[in-house]
Amino acid sequence: MAAWREQSGVEKQPRLFQPWGMRACLKTPCCPGFKRAWKFCVAPAVIPLGLLLSGCEKNGVGPGAPLRSVAATNGSPDHYYLDHAQPRLRTFKLWLADQEIEAEVAVSLTEVSTGMMFRTNLAENAGMFFPLPSTQRASFWMKNCPLPLSAAYIDPEGVIQEIREFQPHDTNAVVSVANNIRFVLETPQGWFQRHNVRTGMTVRTELGSLMDTFFGGR
Repeated sequence: MAAWREQSGVEKQPRLFQPWGMRACLKTPCCPGFKRAWKFCVAPAVIPLGLLLSGCEKNGVGPGAPLRSVAATNGSPDHYYLDHAQPRLRTFKLWLADQEIEAEVAVSLTEVSTGMMFRTNLAENAGMFFPLPSTQRASFWMKNCPLPLSAAYIDPEGVIQEIREFQPHDTNAVVSVANNIRFVLETPQGWFQRHNVRTGMTVRTELGSLMDTFFGGR
């Protein structure tokens, strides 16, 4: 398993979620072809090809607690995910064709690293949404995730490129075939099939495109 080396800085947050959001830019020298990476638990966790950056500190970090500083400790944290289910995150309505889903939006490092970990229920038209810090070949896993999930890998235009299935507690990374993924939407397993949502469809919000909504069009 590759290790997290350093936190090189903080990028601009998705505009809707300033000031409560935080996104870190991480160097991943052990991952050929990737200069920056995040690890998200989707309940999958985003792991750019070989990097498993686990979330929240081991030492009893609770919701809203400050993350340990690499500079202050002169070492890399073991992980950033919580050791319990995180509280419900801020939600946003997404539309996929004529289907509506209310998704929690994970933004901070702890939120994205914890994701759906330890959650034991998820309503039919609920999900979790991850705006990734850069366009990438995304990868998710199911560490500490007891619920079976489906996830859509979505490009910067909001078009669903792939729909993948995830089994409880599976720590094998599910890597996207496409290398242009910018958003990921997790749902109860089978949601896309049950609601006739397929690859090629576009995801949007009440404010318009995903890029306009979460990154101001950048």
